[in-house]
Amino acid sequence: MIPKKLDSNSSNILSRVVEPSSELYAIFSQTEVVELIQALELRREIPVKFAYKGGGAKIWNDFYEKYVIPKWYEPSNVEVELLKQNFEYINSYQNCDQINIVDVGAGNSYPVKKFVSQLHKLGRINKYIALDISSELLSLSKANFTKWFPSIELESHTVDIEANAIPANILQNSTSGEIKDIANVFLHLGVTIGNHQDRVRVFQNFKNSMNPNDLLVFTNEIGSHSQWDGKVRGGCKYHVEGIYTWITNKMGINSEDCELVRKYDVKTDSITANIKFLQNYTFSFSQWGINENLEILKDEEITIWKHHKYEMPELTQELAKAGLKIVHSSCDKYKSHIMVFCQVADR
Repeated sequence: MIPKKLDSNSSNILSRVVEPSSELYAIFSQTEVVELIQALELRREIPVKFAYKGGGAKIWNDFYEKYVIPKWYEPSNVEVELLKQNFEYINSYQNCDQINIVDVGAGNSYPVKKFVSQLHKLGRINKYIALDISSELLSLSKANFTKWFPSIELESHTVDIEANAIPANILQNSTSGEIKDIANVFLHLGVTIGNHQDRVRVFQNFKNSMNPNDLLVFTNEIGSHSQWDGKVRGGCKYHVEGIYTWITNKMGINSEDCELVRKYDVKTDSITANIKFLQNYTFSFSQWGINENLEILKDEEITIWKHHKYEMPELTQELAKAGLKIVHSSCDKYKSHIMVFCQVADR
């Protein structure tokens, strides 16, 4: 649809009225569209998780392959190195016969490749369960994993850990009588926990998915965003550029009507990437019985990407609120990233 410049119903300010593209409705469910509208209305935000759906999956994977997978001149990857550093801890965990690897936010599954290979050689893997909000990323994960490990049982399921605990039927085999010596190791890698809107709720969803003998392993950056030097690097530079183009296209925003702004957000204590509007916009949502007009005014910003660093007292407090406790942790050699191991607190 060609954007029209009309007099908005909600004010006398001239506004460009647009409809999101048909592709957005094709890749988002009705529930997700409602969540998108609510996030824009209440927080002026497009949840980061939506950037991995549809064509966003390829944008992320291209970024990952180009900038995150180690090259000959930069041989280490922080996720891979932290898993290697803590392999013995996980391998000996609970003295269980085998473990299920439950990879939440599996992406392309690259970070777990060497880790799974080590466990597989020791006969420790029962199965690998890949979970993600993006069916496109799950397809990529499946293609990679079956190529690397054709003899390991693989399951894939679309799950939004921000919204719900992991359905019991996905994990039901781990508690059946005949395989009672199998524990679940939940992985939430890629410093993803710092991107969630409600981190305590995510931790609670993990807790409600776990049995007493299960283990949650996640990574994040540590430090303070108040010390951010203003330089954009990594995902904040390269991945954000792809997200910005993808979202403006799917939402029907003209390139000349907006600009990309990266900054430190004091309110959320996060680095954010925002679309700043240079023109009044009204977004008209009119599918599945939804009839909603949402107005964004000139100079307003909507967040499309964010990253939160943890300082340990804050992390410990959030885990305690969710009913989890830290049983082990480990930093990388630069003391910039942490891998955290948690159990249910009242086990």
